[in-house]
Amino acid sequence: MARTAKQWSLRGGLYAAIGLFTLFSALPFYVMLITSFKGQSDIFSPANNPFWFTDPPTLANINLLFLHTQFVQWLLNTAFVGLAVVVITLVLAIPAAYSLARIAGGWGETLGIGIFLTYLVPPTLLFIPFSKVIAFLGLQNSLWALVLAYPTFTIPFCTWLLMGFFKSIPTDIEEQAMIDGHGRLSAFFHVVLPLAVPGLLTVVVFAFTLSTSEFIYALAFVTDSAQKTVSIAVPTDLIRGDVYHWGPLLAGALIASIPVAVLYTFFIDQLVAGLTAVAKD
Repeated sequence: MARTAKQWSLRGGLYAAIGLFTLFSALPFYVMLITSFKGQSDIFSPANNPFWFTDPPTLANINLLFLHTQFVQWLLNTAFVGLAVVVITLVLAIPAAYSLARIAGGWGETLGIGIFLTYLVPPTLLFIPFSKVIAFLGLQNSLWALVLAYPTFTIPFCTWLLMGFFKSIPTDIEEQAMIDGHGRLSAFFHVVLPLAVPGLLTVVVFAFTLSTSEFIYALAFVTDSAQKTVSIAVPTDLIRGDVYHWGPLLAGALIASIPVAVLYTFFIDQLVAGLTAVAKD
């Protein structure tokens, strides 16, 4: 009986901890949702409850966001940049990771760690020399500047991530495929890549979220409002001087976060499997 009571108390403590963590994680999204439908007087009045409606809900913030700003264009720009960066990252990171994991031999691990370390260099140190490169190529104030810049931090990280995946796939499978008549390249496409799908999905999610949430390069390279992505356009175009349009600001942040949340929801199993494979390696 005492053991059962102890088990229930431990389980209750675990559920309480999970509940607090869930509340802590969901609170910012709840505040964004509530504020998106609040009027200006309801937002700025210190006497009103910040976590509920004191005045009736309104669609004024949503109307301002979609009808009086270029929010839809910002979303399209973000999707274009994110998808382009994902494609470039996959095209370059997959062969690099496979070569380092399977062909490079003993020094492949060391080189892979060296490549990963370049990901740790902060963008605040790189955006000034990168600006020189962007100016030399004539890509100032263009989405192509971001498409060029973002793979510099997505490729190193995703290469390191995929190395763990390819190492977790037994070499016996490839050798058996080559005995059956496949060359190394054919075995890679027909055997290794299908088994590495969780890793590829992990790379897609990481590359997309990293590129769509980046701020420093977008702020430095793009100034035209029509060329901005959501991560830079919402805070720069909806903060005018000392006036903060909190309703449209949080509505824009909430709407922009929905695709990423959906992406993680659908691919959470593959993402966990991918990270677990890398951790085991």
